[in-house]
Amino acid sequence: MNGQASDGDVDFDLRRLDAYLKDWLGGSAETRVTRTSGGMSNPTYFVTRGDWQAVLRKQPNNVLMPSAHAIDREYRVLTALQRSAVPTPTPYRYCEEREVLGTPFYLMEWLKGRVIYDYALPGLAPEERAACYRSMSETLAALHRLDYRALGLGDFGKPGNYFARQLNRWSRLWAEYRRGDDDNPELDRMVRWLSARVPESDSLALCHGDFRMANLVFHPTEPHVIGVLDWELSTLGHPLVDLAFNSQAWRMAPDENGGLLGLPLEQMGIPSEHDYLGRYYDCAAATERLTVFHQVFAMFRGAVGSAGVAARGELGNNTLPDAANVGRRLARAYATRGMALIEGEP
Repeated sequence: MNGQASDGDVDFDLRRLDAYLKDWLGGSAETRVTRTSGGMSNPTYFVTRGDWQAVLRKQPNNVLMPSAHAIDREYRVLTALQRSAVPTPTPYRYCEEREVLGTPFYLMEWLKGRVIYDYALPGLAPEERAACYRSMSETLAALHRLDYRALGLGDFGKPGNYFARQLNRWSRLWAEYRRGDDDNPELDRMVRWLSARVPESDSLALCHGDFRMANLVFHPTEPHVIGVLDWELSTLGHPLVDLAFNSQAWRMAPDENGGLLGLPLEQMGIPSEHDYLGRYYDCAAATERLTVFHQVFAMFRGAVGSAGVAARGELGNNTLPDAANVGRRLARAYATRGMALIEGEP
C-alpha cells in the first residue's frame, strides 16, 4: 500500500504506542509513525519498528457518532475474509483500550502496491486500465458471492428491511451533520423521494459499503487487485447498493471524487457503465439489475458521507487540509447527481 505520508501529524502519544509494541513484539527498535494523506474518515498511519511494518487504523479523536467509525467491525470482517476469494490485508491485532492511543485501533498488514484515487487511472496504458476495471468488477462480484454465514458473519447485519434501516440511519446522520435548513436542500429532496419508494428486499450479501477505486490496492506492476481496504461501512445488505456506489464514477465528474463523466472512455480503455455492469452481473451470477432507486440511494449515501467529512473538518479532525469545504462541495455534488437521476437527466 503506497501513497504520500506526512510526518509530524500524529494525533496521539507516540511513546504509548512504542510501549505497546515493545510489550507485544519485544526488542528495542525505534517506532516510527507517519500519517497517510488519503482517507477521509478513520485516521490511518504507516508504522515501522526495525524491519517490522504495519498499517494502523484508529477512530478519530472527536467522534461524532461512534457507529460511523466502526474500527471493531473493520477488524472483524478482515479476520473473517482471510483465505477467502476476496483479497484483504492480514489483520494483526485489535486494541480496544483507550489508554494506549485515546481511541480503539488495530494493526494490519502493509500491502506493497498501488492505491489510485482517480477512476481515470492516470499514467496507465489503455489495456492496463481495461484490466484494472475487470479486476475491480470481479472482486466486487466475488465479495457478493461469499457465504457470509460460513464466514461467521451471520449476525453482521440487523434484521428487517435493509433499505428502511439504512435510510433511517443515514437520515439521522444527515440531521447530525447539517448546518441548517438551507444546507443542501437537494439532499432533503432525495430523502423524501427515497422514503416514498422503499422496496422490499430479499437479496442479502456481505457488502463493503464504500467500494471504490481509492479503497483498492493494485499489484505494484500488474493490473489486478491485491487488497480491499476501508471496511468501516461493511454490513449485510443489498449487493446492488454496493454496485450502485461503485458505478457512481460514470455519473460523477473528474473533480467529484475522481469521476469519469465527460471523459473519452473508449479511447482510454475504460469500459462503458453498461459493459462494466454486465461483467459484474455475469461474475456475480446476479438475477437482479440496478434501478434508479439503487442509484439514488447510493448518491444519498455519498452525500451524507461527504457531509460527515465536512463536519469532522469543522472540528479540525480530518486528514484533508480543507475537509470542511471539500466535504460540503462533494455533498452538494452527490445530491445534484442524485436529483438528476430522479428527474431522468443523463
